[in-house]
Amino acid sequence: MATVKIAYAKAHLAELMARVAQGERIIISRYGTPMAELLPAPKAERGQPKFGTGKGKAMLINPRALDPMTDDEAEAFLRGRY
Repeated sequence: MATVKIAYAKAHLAELMARVAQGERIIISRYGTPMAELLPAPKAERGQPKFGTGKGKAMLINPRALDPMTDDEAEAFLRGRY
């Protein structure tokens, strides 16, 4: 664990953040008194989505979108006109 003065921390924040990202803990002090501590943030865990949590969040724009095609529509689709 390193200790740096506040003036150094202000001037070299990007460098200190890179060191913290690698797992180092850094104490920032003012007049020899510890004022703050930089430490890596805890890793956020992503849980598995639960089955059924999307219920009611989707809707069909066209209610006929899932209806079967008529013979005329199927013929037009196969000929590239649909």
